[in-house]
Amino acid sequence: MIRIASLGRVLAIAAAASLALTACGGGTESDGGGDSAAPTTLKIGFMGDLSGENSGIVIPPRNGAQLAVEQYNAKNPKVKVEMIPYDSRADATVAVGLAQQAIKKDKVVAMVGPAFSGESKQVGPVLEEAKIPSISASATNVDLANQGWKFWHRVVPNDGVQGPAIADFIVGAAAAKNVVVVDDKSEYGKGLGDAVRGQLKTKGATVSDDALDPNATDYSSTVTKISATKPDAIFFGGYYAAAGKLLKQLRDKGVTAKFFSADGSLDKGLIEGAGAAQAEGALIGCPCRISTATETDENVKKFAADYKTKFGADPLIYATEGYDAMTAFLKAIESGATTAEAINDAVGKSDFDGVSKHVKFDPNGEPSAKSIYMYEVKGGEIGLLGDTTTAKLS
Repeated sequence: MIRIASLGRVLAIAAAASLALTACGGGTESDGGGDSAAPTTLKIGFMGDLSGENSGIVIPPRNGAQLAVEQYNAKNPKVKVEMIPYDSRADATVAVGLAQQAIKKDKVVAMVGPAFSGESKQVGPVLEEAKIPSISASATNVDLANQGWKFWHRVVPNDGVQGPAIADFIVGAAAAKNVVVVDDKSEYGKGLGDAVRGQLKTKGATVSDDALDPNATDYSSTVTKISATKPDAIFFGGYYAAAGKLLKQLRDKGVTAKFFSADGSLDKGLIEGAGAAQAEGALIGCPCRISTATETDENVKKFAADYKTKFGADPLIYATEGYDAMTAFLKAIESGATTAEAINDAVGKSDFDGVSKHVKFDPNGEPSAKSIYMYEVKGGEIGLLGDTTTAKLS
């Protein structure tokens, strides 16, 4: 009798403890397993180059994503979100290792990023196999949408849209007929360069080609080739660190042709690398809209003010896209989706006015909005000219 009573008390205590654990949620993530308890916190990753020489175009979207999370959590939602940053240093091998860590150790349910196209191509299959939804705020390579991935999305138009739009501006508003196109041989740079080359040729422009190593310091071979062609315009497909070096060496050599680049160069690092005088008049296209002093959209103005209050700086390239990418995930969670697959399903049905654009995805993960904007360096600052279809050179 004494033994039976003692056993009964032990079982009762164990049952009570079990109920207490269940009431507390039993953890912070939902992995789709047998635990029926609703999660109280979900983890979403952000992946990109946060410390390398081109981190200037990744930190703003990271900040935008973080701002979205903090504003969401401030509303005291039923399920809160923790953002975990992963610094890939623009190295695809590092990015793959980080993706595996995010999935297996950190148990993320979604990923904003990767930021660059090369790492996106390597990380995509890893996230796809694990059924982790991703939204890139800045990867623009065309082929990313052709992999058949069901858990991949981006909030920026691809290079197949960006490249031709910039090429049309080069031969249209800039009236260039003889153009040199240089790329950095990367997944992003070559793909973009090829898109520009193809469109220029359809417009009847004379096109010369070259490529360079972005890690080199001396581009004299490329500069000499460009100088010999006496071009009206030069387009560089690559990132701002190399673009700044190339532009400086071109100007130092006396090459005065209009210099064009794309979203990978939309950072003050271009001006710092080239020098303010050499960078003057450089033109940069981007499938992004940066808030400027003349901004009239109230939602964009509020975002810019909130961003500056939080980070002590104006929002730069892809800050709004990082905010919108994270917002798509947050809206999915707010609607009741708490597993990676449920979040992915909800993201695929996104249809809301974001800060950067109206956020809606095509079946292959591409954004429905396709606008490309043109920016110009003046007086050491980057200013918005407008949509490539309407912008004019002064």
